[in-house]
Amino acid sequence: MTPLKEQEESSQQPNTRKWWMDLRTTKKWSPTTRRNFFTGVSFASLWIIGFLFFNLYPMLASLYYSFTEYHIMKPKIWIGLANYVQLFHDPKFFTALSNTTYMVVVGVTMSLLLSFTFAVFLNFKVPGQSIFRVIYFLPSIVPTVASTLLFIWVLNPNQGILQMLLGKIGIIGPDWFKDPTWAKPGLLLLGFWGMGQSIMIYLSGLQDVPRSLLEAAELDGASWLQRLRYVTIPMVSPITLFMLIIGIIGMFQYFTSAYVFSHASTGTALGSPLQSTLFYSVYLYSVGFQQLNLGYASALAWILFIIIMACTVVMLRYSTRWTYY
Repeated sequence: MTPLKEQEESSQQPNTRKWWMDLRTTKKWSPTTRRNFFTGVSFASLWIIGFLFFNLYPMLASLYYSFTEYHIMKPKIWIGLANYVQLFHDPKFFTALSNTTYMVVVGVTMSLLLSFTFAVFLNFKVPGQSIFRVIYFLPSIVPTVASTLLFIWVLNPNQGILQMLLGKIGIIGPDWFKDPTWAKPGLLLLGFWGMGQSIMIYLSGLQDVPRSLLEAAELDGASWLQRLRYVTIPMVSPITLFMLIIGIIGMFQYFTSAYVFSHASTGTALGSPLQSTLFYSVYLYSVGFQQLNLGYASALAWILFIIIMACTVVMLRYSTRWTYY
């Protein structure tokens, strides 16, 4: 056998060297490196302790509770997957999931489109540009409870300003509080009113689009719409991906506005009218803190976590087809 052939065969043989032998040959930390490491850990120790006790422990505890029958005044009883099996026989679970999916699909899509559209107009060089930007951003800093109460007054079927404006043009507005068909669109209007942060994020992305690309497209004869479609939108696609993921995560946890809307407008049970505003987080709250069925509520929480994680992974997986960096 020639030396060249022996060398080729030896190169094809798997490396059987043990990993601990590699560790022994690695260079040890110097005193300075070791001191810097422990200094950094000491500075981060408060965050580490907070994460362990206020994030990691509650997550692991809720995972254990999801396999138990646990009421707050009774001892825990291990029941295995019974809580998860019960989900598929719970009609309110599917109602809450359906309502939440509607808000995710319609709400997030419309929010992205409107945010980008307003950001494009606010990017125009017009007199008073900064004033218009402040006007669009101000609603986003209003507390959620206050803005929801404000919209309950705006959408009031008897004295609401929106109903009065619709009446001026001969349109009889819907009963936003009692008609299940219009309850979710009313909450969407509230969300669109407070999307100033999304507009500002898109606006910052539009200002980072290289002028050279826009000018080159203009010299090639591209119209404004063509420059928007083939230059601007691809250049802000990473921001669109970020806003899409954050919007989906936030909308799956949609709670405060729906809770205030149900109690302040109708004064009845959560999800009124006719469970049209019974969203997933609202139902989870009802099970955990009103019915005190913490085991079943924990199972609901983990199913929500799995759904959000799956949607995030899918978005990241297929984002390479339409996201440009």
